[in-house]
Amino acid sequence: MRIIVTGGAGFIGSWVCEAYISEGHEILVIDNLSTGSEDNIPPEAEFVECDVRDLTGLEKAFRQFRPEVVNHHAAQINVRDSVENPSFDADVNIGGSLNVLRLCAEKKTEKFIFSSTGGALYGEPEKLPADESTPALPLSPYGISKLSTEHYVRYHSKSHGFGYVILRYANVYGERQNPEGEAGVIGIFCENIISGKPCLIFGDGEQTRDYVHVSDVSRANLLAASLEEEGTFNIGTSVESSVNDIASILGEVTKTEFETVHEKERPGEVRRISLDCSLAADRLGWSAQVALREGLFRTWNWFSQKRD
Repeated sequence: MRIIVTGGAGFIGSWVCEAYISEGHEILVIDNLSTGSEDNIPPEAEFVECDVRDLTGLEKAFRQFRPEVVNHHAAQINVRDSVENPSFDADVNIGGSLNVLRLCAEKKTEKFIFSSTGGALYGEPEKLPADESTPALPLSPYGISKLSTEHYVRYHSKSHGFGYVILRYANVYGERQNPEGEAGVIGIFCENIISGKPCLIFGDGEQTRDYVHVSDVSRANLLAASLEEEGTFNIGTSVESSVNDIASILGEVTKTEFETVHEKERPGEVRRISLDCSLAADRLGWSAQVALREGLFRTWNWFSQKRD
């Protein structure tokens, strides 16, 4: 299949591109390189440097490549930045997504795959792990923009006749993670340990997340491309791990003593979250395979080799 991957130069998007290429698909990456890197793009993929808010540039890329599937990863994904600048978050995540959806309708794309969030969508659920029927009550503009786009995806699918799959990610981590632009605590900790800087923990460190390795996420996107039905699926491990847990395991994995410093909690971030992924197992044939300790070991090795 011919597949456009927006955000394909980024951490997650580049893994998705590699998964598609491994199965023989033709890939066009569309990315503005604001947080991604051209070095991440597989050599087999075509590349167009373009912002998803640039409708003219997008239209040209769609017209020339004629995608059968569009996998939409381009986004503003920093929760803290969304709190500080909700308008920019909405401009990229809602406005940019509407441009991509409009072109999917006009160019008769067969399927739209959307990378949403499970970690920021459900707010503070009464029951954990949260499944897809859990009320969506986001606490941040980032979560709100992702939820809004989900509604637009379903609307465009129904109105224009193309299929869709929505993947609600837990906290994705792994090799190639950007410790600056993508605000992942694991990437930030690895970079700080290597640099001899203290690791900042916001609040008491007992807040939990569901950490899923990027290789598992890329496999979910591969399965989504061939899924014949529509659906919305949580993509995580169903396991809660605290920030303190991450620091402790990284200390064991790296065999390094490093300083942790606690600072004030950040607004817009949930206290506890984990995702029930049984629907993905039943209908997508997907489940997480990389345990946290193994994933942290892989991630640390990548950061170490990058520095060397």
